[in-house]
Amino acid sequence: MDKSSKKPNFLFILADDLGFSDIGCYGSEIHTPNIDRLAAEGVRMLNQHTAAACSPTRAMLLSGTDAHLGGLGTLIEFKQNAKGSERWSGKAGYEGFLNRDVAALPEILEDNGYFTAISGKACLSCGTFLVIQMLISL
Repeated sequence: MDKSSKKPNFLFILADDLGFSDIGCYGSEIHTPNIDRLAAEGVRMLNQHTAAACSPTRAMLLSGTDAHLGGLGTLIEFKQNAKGSERWSGKAGYEGFLNRDVAALPEILEDNGYFTAISGKACLSCGTFLVIQMLISL
């Protein structure tokens, strides 16, 4: 396989509560050389719209669709407590996990021969289904 046909490697980083200018490559006075180097040699998302909560944001970033289409229209924690479970139970868009109506980025990558892994906070499922599903390919 020649260099021009080699699939690119990539690393997708999603951080909670990170302001736009909190890292060096976006203008921070904080020295972040490793992240800055990754940003300089890679692609940065400059026009991504997210939700105010982690679960819907992750659903949108990983599926490329609205969080409600993916089943995560609210925080997982809201769905897990008794009051939230009663309020959101049975409502489309509030299933509490990234559903099969959307293709998640790890699935698309795996279908195209990539090795995928997830590390850290996932917030994509009320149970362990999604995490197990993502790790099966390892």
